[in-house]
Amino acid sequence: MKAMNQTNISMAEVDDQQRRDFLRQSSLIGGGLVLGSFWMQDALAEQTIAKPSATSTTGNFKPSAFIQIADDGKVTLISKQPEIGQGIKTSLPMVIAEELEVNWKDVVIVQADLNPMYGDQFAGGSLSTPMNYNEFLKLGATARTMLIQAAATNWNVPASECHAEKSVVYHKSSKRQASYASLVNKAASLPVPEANSIVLKKPSEYKLLGTRIGGVDNGAVVSGKPLFGIDVKLPGMLYAVYEKCPAFGGKVVSANLDAIKALPGVKDAFILEGTSNLNGLMPGVAIIAESTWSAFSARKQLKVQWDEGSVVNESWDDFAVKAQSLSKQAGAISLRKDGDVNTAIATAAKVVEAKYVYPFISHASIEPQNCTAWFKPEQGTLELWAPTQNPAAGQNIVNTVLKIPKEKITLHMTRSGGGFGRRLSADYIIEAAAIAQKVNAPVKLTWSREDDMRHDHYRAGGFHFLRGAVDKNGKLSAWHNHFVTFANRIMRDGKSVLQPGSGASLSGDEFPGRWVENCLLEQTPMECGIPMGPWRAPGSNVFAWVFHSFIDELAHAAGRDPLEFRLEILGDKDMVQGTGERGQPYNVARMRNVLKEVAAKSGWGKRNFPKGQGQGIAFHFSHRGYIAEVAEVTVSKDGQLKVDRVVVVTDIGSQIVNLSGAENQVQGSVIDGISTLMFPELDFQRGRTVQSNFDQYPLLRMPDSPTKIDVHFLKSDYPVTGLGEPAFPPLAPAVCNAIFAAIGKRVRQLPLSRNDLRWS
Repeated sequence: MKAMNQTNISMAEVDDQQRRDFLRQSSLIGGGLVLGSFWMQDALAEQTIAKPSATSTTGNFKPSAFIQIADDGKVTLISKQPEIGQGIKTSLPMVIAEELEVNWKDVVIVQADLNPMYGDQFAGGSLSTPMNYNEFLKLGATARTMLIQAAATNWNVPASECHAEKSVVYHKSSKRQASYASLVNKAASLPVPEANSIVLKKPSEYKLLGTRIGGVDNGAVVSGKPLFGIDVKLPGMLYAVYEKCPAFGGKVVSANLDAIKALPGVKDAFILEGTSNLNGLMPGVAIIAESTWSAFSARKQLKVQWDEGSVVNESWDDFAVKAQSLSKQAGAISLRKDGDVNTAIATAAKVVEAKYVYPFISHASIEPQNCTAWFKPEQGTLELWAPTQNPAAGQNIVNTVLKIPKEKITLHMTRSGGGFGRRLSADYIIEAAAIAQKVNAPVKLTWSREDDMRHDHYRAGGFHFLRGAVDKNGKLSAWHNHFVTFANRIMRDGKSVLQPGSGASLSGDEFPGRWVENCLLEQTPMECGIPMGPWRAPGSNVFAWVFHSFIDELAHAAGRDPLEFRLEILGDKDMVQGTGERGQPYNVARMRNVLKEVAAKSGWGKRNFPKGQGQGIAFHFSHRGYIAEVAEVTVSKDGQLKVDRVVVVTDIGSQIVNLSGAENQVQGSVIDGISTLMFPELDFQRGRTVQSNFDQYPLLRMPDSPTKIDVHFLKSDYPVTGLGEPAFPPLAPAVCNAIFAAIGKRVRQLPLSRNDLRWS
């Protein structure tokens, strides 16, 4: 991967000469002492450890691709994962810094470009921390070990008699000390220690991990400095907009290109044929102009004749009718069949039947999709600047569609103004790249807010038809869920198949499957032409609401305390193994612990609430995190909801990396969960979205946010996991269960605004 061009960036963070020099040096394996590329495939294995090369920079110690210590004491750490607001640009370098034993104030964080030397680079599935944590500890410890050895060698003493602290190596008996800055040259000359010789610190010795550290970009964010994709500016840059068919998958028949080209500020306009991939390069019309304003203004006069295709026959109302009809039939797929559900229901003491419905929704990231691309035909190279969660996906789709070799594609990751799964897709990247191939200049493609909402890859809607039963002892005895979902038709292995959207496929292991003696889980897909994609905590974000709302219904039908009822379902086993090929083991002990702790922290069952106020409880296992939440709400007589308090208890393993960031993730999940519960929904008519901007698609405002969010972390003796997603799913059922406790009305349809919560 070639280094960042030093003449073509004007962003403040890119203009720093030292930063560019470091990026250039560290982008080449062999440009120093490299040991850190532990994710690489066997083909690169022999390059993962190297001795100092002749090209090493004098006065710099580079023990890995992620660490550089200069002879002035400055420590530069590479952040390889995309920063989308989750704080990973701060937290992962903290892991290195902890074992490296450096002063955090001396640390400079540099955002990496896409480069195979860094291994996997994506932000999704709450994976950034768990897939890097242990190896980053080893990276820091290895560098610290080499610096200690450098000092010990200089002093002619055993390394075991030395220790490091705050960028200084000490020899206790002689009281000698040496700064890291003074040791970099010596350290760079030492052999890399064997991996099994590296001793990690005990967690009790941590000075940085578990503390509150502000985000490294916070100052730049609040002062408006250019960090985001939409801020990129290059010399001679042009600006593009891209008009796609309002109906999903439609194609261009003709457009008034000559009239558009004649408008002020317009440089060019042309049609891109595109592909049939709903998540890829869709057909459309590009307008290239001297400014974003000129491009957007010209677009208002664009007239396109579209071939809208068969998707114009699709509407939400029709899907709802079809789902109701399909629910009366056996599911197309049987995901789980334990015992005899029908007999258990027929002989039950209490039976509850319910339909739960939720709509398609948009990601609604504050920063709309954008990408800057510069194609240089003389070299056949493409340079990209993109706010992306998955840079490799951008590189891959450009390679596949435009046939540009991967080694000729450079992708710079900018900070993203929100992701939530939307920027795992790369449609905006391939659009910018395809436009750039026809423009002899760097060009920035910017989506409007309307583009962002009308051409999102949506969270799929769904219909759950549920039956449940409790026996004479008030114990859950039967569970039946027929899930009617949405799927796109795709070609796979030469065959036309239906593929459910991301998060639109139920697992046979979903709770309370595996726990109920009589359990039937079925799924029926409905074909649609609506593009779908990952949305924060895919699947879990709606399944938790359905399952734990319905469990609450059954608890009340049995006359049981909802907490007691849930603990009884979980049972006394500490571990329940997964079933099927992709079944996940479920640590019941961890979930029991967070449930009991959230009950204690919230004072569950210890207060008598007046009518109009109530408590609700829920839990969910999602993205390796065990989370329980209690919500307290007030519902006014005219039906206005106020979430007064949310108590969250999490178990995400043995260590909180950045306490400030972790609290922020949980609090953000709660606020985002309330917003998603209360307001957003998309209607589809004639194969297109009805809503197009925030006047039709409201989000949470300050008066509707919770009065108080209490966050508690339970440490457990398990690997460290992520926190961007698992705290989101339990919020909606906890609030809805609290609403029922407050006014006796059950919420079975989202958003909440569709429900009449008035009472007297």
